[in-house]
Amino acid sequence: MNFTELRAQYPTFTYHGYTVRTAADALEIEYDFSIDGLCGFHPTWRIPCVPPTSPEQDAALQRLVFSLGMTELVSYWKITCSPQVRVLCGALSQAQTDWWKRLYFGGLGEFFYRNGIETNFDAFMQISYEGEPISNAPSAKKLSGKLIPIGGGKDSIVTLNLLKNQLSDASAFQINHRDSSAKAAELAGIPAERVCEVRRTLDANMLDCNRKGFLNGHTPFSAIVAFSSVLTAYLRGIGMVILSNESSASEATVSMSAQEVNHQYSKSYAFEQDFYTYERDFLRVGVQYFSLLRPLTEFQIARYFASLPAAFHETFRSCNVGAKQDAWCGHCAKCLFVSVILSPFLPQSEIARLLGSDMLNMADMEPVLQELCGALPNKPFECVGSRTEVNISLCLAIARAEKNNEKLPILLENYKTSPLYEQYRAQAESFGQEWDDAHHLPQELAELVKRECVAKFA
Repeated sequence: MNFTELRAQYPTFTYHGYTVRTAADALEIEYDFSIDGLCGFHPTWRIPCVPPTSPEQDAALQRLVFSLGMTELVSYWKITCSPQVRVLCGALSQAQTDWWKRLYFGGLGEFFYRNGIETNFDAFMQISYEGEPISNAPSAKKLSGKLIPIGGGKDSIVTLNLLKNQLSDASAFQINHRDSSAKAAELAGIPAERVCEVRRTLDANMLDCNRKGFLNGHTPFSAIVAFSSVLTAYLRGIGMVILSNESSASEATVSMSAQEVNHQYSKSYAFEQDFYTYERDFLRVGVQYFSLLRPLTEFQIARYFASLPAAFHETFRSCNVGAKQDAWCGHCAKCLFVSVILSPFLPQSEIARLLGSDMLNMADMEPVLQELCGALPNKPFECVGSRTEVNISLCLAIARAEKNNEKLPILLENYKTSPLYEQYRAQAESFGQEWDDAHHLPQELAELVKRECVAKFA
């Protein structure tokens, strides 16, 4: 089954609506989607909170729940890529419709690329509305405090430590349980009662369609994090959602195609800016949403992370392959990138111990390293740093090993013979003072990040 055949056979995807229920300690949401002629889908969410007594009377909450459904639906729509999307439970302006199409099209860039789908912004989807608009009256709810999404990797650990003196009003946020996320919050001093573990369940029919060979692939998960975290913050009376996405996330994964593809589109500044505008103009709930690490590179984040107490090094997990086991697989592009980006700052033996694998001594990872550093045109489809900082890290790792009279690992030995080594080694020692002014940080937090992550390492 291919893109064209599926669109012809299943021309319509419908967002029928949602049901909101209140339990004693949570708000529960069930969405109702269908691919007409194929099957229905009913994904659910459970958000711990003291729920409002009459959620149907809260227009801001209705806007948030509806919008989370608009984000959720793309995971089901992609099964057949139906050309028509009917929304029966609300209505949006043309500006809002264009916003959602921009998210879908940018966030599905990798999905289209890897499935060999040729389409364009105008043709890939048409959205129609048959429901009533939800009131756009701004919320008057008083909000305060911080909600910090924690994924278990080094970036959110860095955010927690940068804010270590400001965590008295902070809660941690995670979608479904992950031991590394819970441990990171505990180490940072956030008590268990302020760890908000939201439960998201996927519909079994989607998983069945995947097994049957319908279309499948990457969707903009960080957009799910954005809408669900702001919804959670609103329900819990919290005023800030503080992400941990860096400037490097904006670099394209594939730049040699007609449409630029970024695996990290919904972690990019372009999406953050779009979301900031959407909250201000359309959600209107008053929750500030920004990434604390946006001005920084992955290199700077890794440098700061390496300086943290060893307990945090033992805790972090960033491997997507091993995510279900909360472990490092030790043989993927993400594991190799982590090995590389930490190599200027930690002993290679220590990195190998933490990841359970000496990746820089694995000759079969050479092609992956070439993708990471730009010797090959496309980066791996993973959340990895820019090509420049990969090359800088390799040069500094070589310098560190040679200074300590250590034998170079196989991948570093090979890299040292490449033109990229000659190109980057002269600038390696002066790298790390970068600062990206494209961010939404409040001034006092921007000053904190610059002082702790840039000036301290000058």
